[in-house]
Amino acid sequence: MNIAKSRLPAHPFKRRQLLPESTPKPASEDPKAPERIAAIRASAAYRIASEDLGFLAGPSARGARLMLDFQKPEDLLQAAGVARTIVVFGSARIREPAAAQAELVAARAAGDEGDALQRLSRAERALANSRYYQIARDFGRLVAERATLEGEPVFVMTGGGPGIMEAANRGAFEAGAKSVGLNIRLPQEQFPNPYVTPGLCFNFHYFAMRKLHFLERASALVAFPGGFGTLDELFEVLTLAQTRTIAPMPIVLVGERHWRRVVDFDFLAEEGVIDPEDLELFWHAETAQEIWDSIQTWTAARNASFGAEGAK
Repeated sequence: MNIAKSRLPAHPFKRRQLLPESTPKPASEDPKAPERIAAIRASAAYRIASEDLGFLAGPSARGARLMLDFQKPEDLLQAAGVARTIVVFGSARIREPAAAQAELVAARAAGDEGDALQRLSRAERALANSRYYQIARDFGRLVAERATLEGEPVFVMTGGGPGIMEAANRGAFEAGAKSVGLNIRLPQEQFPNPYVTPGLCFNFHYFAMRKLHFLERASALVAFPGGFGTLDELFEVLTLAQTRTIAPMPIVLVGERHWRRVVDFDFLAEEGVIDPEDLELFWHAETAQEIWDSIQTWTAARNASFGAEGAK
């Protein structure tokens, strides 16, 4: 026996002699064997867990799904160098000015038959509100052009949908910058807006994971007029900042007239259900430049007053 040869390392992948389980039991030994083996291999129980979509979609795998819903975007955002964001919320129903103007022209042409007057009123309001689309678009472009906050790269992040979200992503896109969109799976089919950077638009299953990613890298929140979703996100951030679960950040409400009618924050303070200091958690702005300047001013004031501790 050649001792030296017997001590050569085994091949890392191949065997010279197959293991017994590498070949199925032949039909010559049991005619029913191939049929039974096929049934076993076709069974859901035999599938590798990570490849079994039925199992992964079941209630017992919810923990794993939550983890994956978080981890995939986390890995890709890190790889893209997205560490700081300015999050923009607002209505998906606010149209760009040209589209709103076309709707108004069509509503006027309809005359006063049926619900035409209501349609005309809605079209007039839509045209008036389309100014917010342009402000969000200007702001997205402004963030992209400034490119940094406190000397670090900063990116626009939105919910990835139409309306205000589209406008902010669009502004960044037109300035040649990357921007992020966080979509959510809904019962009806939906599409991302076309201005989010490919590779930085994510589709979440769980609202909780989407909310986490909105805030994980947020250096500021800008809330335009919106509905339930906008109010949900805004009040969640206000609550976290109020309780100091997160350090307060710039929270800018765009359109003071709109927001004062939607929520009477002063009344809440007068009633004693929030403290007067809670009114300091946010402020109003009317233009893209005002939004950006106020974020810069607030951030500089925080750093001067509290240093690095204030940003934790």
